[in-house]
Amino acid sequence: MVWKSFSQGGGHFLHTLASERVLAATKLTFGVSLAAALIAVPLGLLVAWTLVRYKFPGSKVIDSLVDLPFALPTAVAGIALTTLYSRNGWVGNYLYEWGIESAFSPLGIGIALLFVAFPFVARSVQPVLEDWDKGFEEAAATLGASRWTTFWKVIFPALIPASLAGFTMALARSIGEYGSVVFISGNMPGKTEILPLLIVTKLEQYDYAGAAAIGTLMLGISFLLLFGVNLIQRRIAARRSTSS
Repeated sequence: MVWKSFSQGGGHFLHTLASERVLAATKLTFGVSLAAALIAVPLGLLVAWTLVRYKFPGSKVIDSLVDLPFALPTAVAGIALTTLYSRNGWVGNYLYEWGIESAFSPLGIGIALLFVAFPFVARSVQPVLEDWDKGFEEAAATLGASRWTTFWKVIFPALIPASLAGFTMALARSIGEYGSVVFISGNMPGKTEILPLLIVTKLEQYDYAGAAAIGTLMLGISFLLLFGVNLIQRRIAARRSTSS
């Protein structure tokens, strides 16, 4: 892909990446993907905590629904989300009354990315909570720690590596997501156009070098982001091993 992106020379490569359309799509794609992954962390943690710590009627159904974004075709998810959040949709009808444009906007893209991203966090944290030894919580309680202090000082540090792993997978999925976003985004150049869609547009125009150039850009930025997250994970693991 990198070789193909330079097949028409470095000038074409730089011209493609420096265009206003590509720059706007890059800012939107990585900005909304990062926001969706960050929101997915507390959401996935909350869902995993609820499923593990509380037993209630329908918990098994909700546990199965967490995996729905994995099994549901992304195009079907995109159509369903667009139907729900459009101006006449069940949810969008109320949001538009409050002046919130949910569909065909960056917010709509964020909703779609959050839908496909948060299960990665939930499924990364859930096994850690299931294997957690509650004896640590009991020991903290005997020392006078409140539930809130016990969570932040005892439980949450143990969940950080799993949360970071889920965040990494959620971010990677969001950056490359296409099917669930293409319908709800509206695909307006410079406003709601994402990089995966722009790659498809370049391919339809037989601009293979331009499509490869955008793919190379996504590859480079994604690598830097994931490399940074891995460095953070290693430092946390090193500190935990040193303290233990």
